[in-house]
Amino acid sequence: VTGLIAALAGAGLGASLANRDLFPDQSPAVSRPAGSFAALAAKALPSVVTIKARGSGAGGATGSGFVFDASGHVITNNHVVDGVGEEITVVLTDGRQLSAEVVGTDPAYDIAVLDTNTADLVPLPMGDSTQVVVGDEVLAMGAPLGLESTVTAGIVSAVDRPVVAGDSRSRSYINAIQTDAAINPGNSGGPLIDMAGRVIGVNSAIATPPGSSSGSAGNIGLGFAIPSAQVVKTANQLIRTGSAEHPIIGVLLDESYSGPGAKVRDAASSEDPVTDGGPADRAGVRPGDVIVRFDGRTVEGSDDLIVAIRAKSVGDRVTMTVRRDGRTVDVTMTLQPAPKK
Repeated sequence: VTGLIAALAGAGLGASLANRDLFPDQSPAVSRPAGSFAALAAKALPSVVTIKARGSGAGGATGSGFVFDASGHVITNNHVVDGVGEEITVVLTDGRQLSAEVVGTDPAYDIAVLDTNTADLVPLPMGDSTQVVVGDEVLAMGAPLGLESTVTAGIVSAVDRPVVAGDSRSRSYINAIQTDAAINPGNSGGPLIDMAGRVIGVNSAIATPPGSSSGSAGNIGLGFAIPSAQVVKTANQLIRTGSAEHPIIGVLLDESYSGPGAKVRDAASSEDPVTDGGPADRAGVRPGDVIVRFDGRTVEGSDDLIVAIRAKSVGDRVTMTVRRDGRTVDVTMTLQPAPKK
């Protein structure tokens, strides 16, 4: 399935459970073999946080996150903190509650960085998502439905899965890691870690069955995480400058075209469909061309192409195949940054 539409694994609802001391004599300090799920969870959970965002009204959201660096920066999803308000609290597993401020957000990649101004937090090590393969065992951590320090296990079900999540106001294009580890509302922003305890992704979205609403989304074994390679790149940009750059090829796409491929608007459109002097223009792309492959990947539709472009970096040199007048043409271009708004 390409160009998959997914529901954001967003705000969690608080859960009320009875706490019963069934085994009062059981010691909490139980050792487990190195590399086991239990050992990995014990080491990682102190760096996993619950995020509570609340505005001036009664509304609010609960999500997840994790400590990114020794300066006290925390990674979460943009949709956890977007439009919720001024008051953001980071809750640690030891019970501490830290006031946090937003350093920067990027709706396109669904990433946000918070600053706790706290120097004694232990960051989670970041892994290399480009080395992840289908079948790798993973743990998802966070606060689904407000249940803090929840851990679920599964495998990597797919990589490079094009996923579009959100709405027209804030839409994210994710070249996602797919997992069957249970992900539910409130897991957003929490880490997906490998068996070495490294973050390989940030949990972001859940697939919804046809006919269901995003508000009723829950785990069906199809969860999606933003790859760590993208997270690190975007987070560092947000920390350094407060904003992130997005690579573009410089074309306007025909949204009415149903594929296969992504069609560049015809010359008769109101705007110039190929940006003068942009990457596509310099490579010889013309209005009406249908883009069928990008950087070795088949393009099924417009969302597919946008996800593939966003997975690259500004300055990357890529090849693209277009269909024109019944024949295919290969072009090469260097990606440029999108203009600052």
